[in-house]
Amino acid sequence: MTKIPVGVLGATGMVGQQYIALLADHPWFELRYVAASPRSAGKRYAEAVAGRWNATVKNIPSPAELGVWGLVVEDANDLGRARAAVQRGDLAFVFSAVELGKDETRALEAAYAAAGIPVVSNNSAHRWTPDVPMLIAEVNPGHTDIIPIQQKNRGWDRGFIVVKPNCSIQSYMTPVWALIQAGYGVRRLVVTTMQAVSGAGYPGVPSLDIIDNIVPYIGGEEEKSEEEPLKILGSIAGGRIEAAREPVISVHCNRVPVSDGHTACVSLEFGGRKPSLDEIKSIWSGFSALPQELGLPMAPERPIIIREEADRPQPRKDRDADKAMAVTLGRVRPCKVFDIRFTALSHNTVRGAAGGGILNAELLKAKGYLG
Repeated sequence: MTKIPVGVLGATGMVGQQYIALLADHPWFELRYVAASPRSAGKRYAEAVAGRWNATVKNIPSPAELGVWGLVVEDANDLGRARAAVQRGDLAFVFSAVELGKDETRALEAAYAAAGIPVVSNNSAHRWTPDVPMLIAEVNPGHTDIIPIQQKNRGWDRGFIVVKPNCSIQSYMTPVWALIQAGYGVRRLVVTTMQAVSGAGYPGVPSLDIIDNIVPYIGGEEEKSEEEPLKILGSIAGGRIEAAREPVISVHCNRVPVSDGHTACVSLEFGGRKPSLDEIKSIWSGFSALPQELGLPMAPERPIIIREEADRPQPRKDRDADKAMAVTLGRVRPCKVFDIRFTALSHNTVRGAAGGGILNAELLKAKGYLG
C-alpha cells in the first residue's frame, strides 16, 4: 500500500510533536512536510525543537528516531511552499496544530482548504463554522456527509476542513453517546473536570502556580465543554449542522498537577426510560462503532473500558489504555440528585488531541475523502 504524504502545521508545538510521534510507522500516512512559525522556518527540525522536544510531551521518541530530524521546517503561512510540496508529491493533506489567534487560525486553515489541501484541525477556530464537522469518530462519523456541501458553499474542489472538539469533553462524550444510541435519552449533565497541565500547551502552566495547588479556572474551557457536545450530537439540516437541544450541560473546569490525562466526575439525568446500573455497564462495555468496524489503525479495540476497583480510573494507571485512545470509566453508582454518577478519564494529548485527529483522518480516508 502506498502511503499518503501528510504534513503537520504547528509541528514544533506540543500537539505538533505528539502528531509527529504518533505518525511514526503509521500504516496509511507518511510524514513528509512540517511547518511552523516564521521564526522556525528554514531550520532543520532538530534545530527548531532544540530544548523543546519532550518539554511537555511524555513517552515519545526523539526526532532522530522518528526520521524527521533532517526535515526543513517551512513557514506555515507560506502557501506557495505547501502548493509546491503538493506538486512534487510530498503533501496530500495537513494536520493543523498551529498556535495562533482564532481569527488568524480560521483564515489560515481556510486558505489551505481553498488551495486544495484538506485540513484536519485540532484548533477551535472552525468548531462553530456551521458547515464544518466537529468529529469524535465513534460518535458522529455521519457528519462527514456535510463535506461536499462545505466545498460547494465555498467553491473548493479537493480542499475541506474537519475539526476535532475540545480535549475536556473526550472522556464522557462517548459514554453519553453510547447511552443515547441504546435508546436512553440524556437530559442533563453536571461535570467537574480535573485537567492535566499538558492541556495548557507550550510553555504551559508556571510551576509555582500548579505545584501544591489546583487552579479552578481555565479560560474559555467551560463554555466549550458545555456547547460543543450539542453540535456533536446535532444533525445535518439545511446545509448546516444544527446543534441538539439536549442534554443541558453544566461544567466546572479545573487545572490540576497531573502531567497527562483529563479526569471528569459526571452526574447524569436521563430524560425518559432509565436503565439499571447493570444495563449501563453492559452498554458501555459492549460499545463499538464505525472506527472499530472498519479496523482503523488508531481506533481502540475497546472504546470504553470499565474499571470495577473503588479507586479507578487514575491518570497515571489508566491514561495509556489501548494506545491511549480508550476512555476509562469507574465509580459507576446511583446519584441522589440525578440518576447516575461516574468518573471518566482520557489521555488529553492523544485521544483528546493528536490521536483523535489521526483517527479522524483515518475515518476520512476510509470514507473516500483522502487519497
